[in-house]
Amino acid sequence: MKSYYLYILASEKNGTLYIGVTSNLIKRIQEHKTKIIDGFTKEYGISKLVHYEQTENIHSAIAREKALKKWNRAWKIKLIEQNNPNWDDLYFKIIA
Repeated sequence: MKSYYLYILASEKNGTLYIGVTSNLIKRIQEHKTKIIDGFTKEYGISKLVHYEQTENIHSAIAREKALKKWNRAWKIKLIEQNNPNWDDLYFKIIA
C-alpha cells in the first residue's frame, strides 16, 4: 500500500514554517534542501524537516494539510514541539 506524508519544514527553530504533502518524503525534502524548485521554501531558506505524519490515504493527508494551514502559529509550534522539542532536522533520521 502506498504511503502519503504531511510534513512541516522550518527555516530554523521558531522560524518560518512551510506545510506540504508528498508521496515520497525523502525525495521531496531533498528537493527542498537542494533548492531545485523555485518558490516559497527556496526564497526563504526553508528546508529543515521538523514534523511529519504518515497515512495511507491521500485524501486524509490533503485534509490534514488544509487544516494545519488554518491553525495559528502557536498551535503549529506546539505540534512540532510535542515530538521534536529541539527542532532537530528529522530528514537525517529518516535517511539513516
